[in-house]
Amino acid sequence: MAESSLLLQDNPLLLPLNKEKTIYDGFITVQEKDFRIRILLPSDRQLKNSKLQCCWRLKRLLYGYQHVMKKRLQHSADLVSFILELKTVLEVAVKRRGACPAAPPPQYYCRLIGEIGSLGWDKLLFLDGELRSLKLQAHDSSGRQHVLALKLKAKHPAEAPECSADLPLPLNITWTPQSTLLNIHAQFLSALEALQEFWAMLDEIDERTWVLEPEDPPRAATMRRIAIGNNVSIKLEIDSRHPKMLPECCLLGAEHIVTPLRSKLNSNMHLWNPECSVLQNLKDVLEIEFPSPATHAKSSLSAECGICYSYRLDSAIPDQVCGDLRCGQPFHQACLYEWLRGLSSSRQSFNTIFGECPYCSKPVTVKVTLQKP
Repeated sequence: MAESSLLLQDNPLLLPLNKEKTIYDGFITVQEKDFRIRILLPSDRQLKNSKLQCCWRLKRLLYGYQHVMKKRLQHSADLVSFILELKTVLEVAVKRRGACPAAPPPQYYCRLIGEIGSLGWDKLLFLDGELRSLKLQAHDSSGRQHVLALKLKAKHPAEAPECSADLPLPLNITWTPQSTLLNIHAQFLSALEALQEFWAMLDEIDERTWVLEPEDPPRAATMRRIAIGNNVSIKLEIDSRHPKMLPECCLLGAEHIVTPLRSKLNSNMHLWNPECSVLQNLKDVLEIEFPSPATHAKSSLSAECGICYSYRLDSAIPDQVCGDLRCGQPFHQACLYEWLRGLSSSRQSFNTIFGECPYCSKPVTVKVTLQKP
């Protein structure tokens, strides 16, 4: 039996589009599901030089199997053999990933386009080819841009979509079958307004101090590590629900500098004024002025690690400093720990390892986080 007859017998919905039979278009059936494909063969009908085009459902099922199909395309004896191998791989993929998701009904797309139109096309930042994932933009009352990511269900609006955004608090969206993208966007704007004071505290810190960590902080970040002086800093954890209250504070640096600052923080804690900003309160409580981009270069406030000779080690920056006044060399905690652990003269007690500074040989210690078994 000719190849074309065998192909038609096994796949009656896959038909040639030209006399040369170099273009096939139609459907193959796997586990009672039809998948649209197109196969483009070269004039010599060599499969290794042919192209396979798939519908989005088929592409999703074949994700992770591309290398297998490419190899099968190169080594199959004929088109009938390749289609058989394709269907075999698809059966495995369907069993592993469950039943193929049904495409939404036509009214889903009509409703979605209508909802985007009501919201405003200027609010739409992204829409994928399946019209299931989209990103909407919103501006809060201070002009900050925010992005709301949505993943719609096939039964939209009967099922609530998955929503995510760069926020420090969970985004709680109230959803009913009558809800629309306009309703979600309005709730998102309301959530943004509830965080205005929190972001105002952080914006002031970001603009008026040298923030060492994190670099390019996302809107969800509640932590800031601020430079105080040469290799001395304070790490803050701000409560997004109560942003003007005293945050969690951790002073980092040489003990002879950190100790008096810690004493001021403890003794002046009663001076914290909830009517003032976090930055102003820190200045009053610590009795200092923070170096700012207008008055200091960042390079003068933080130096490279004295062991690995780099500023960043993965995401960490130097946070350990030799306590000797004449040395003050900074180190990454991990680098200093490995250095001390390699010294025959070092000793460890519980989670603290003791040894000598690699620069001045003065006593230096580093605390390590104990790993749970």
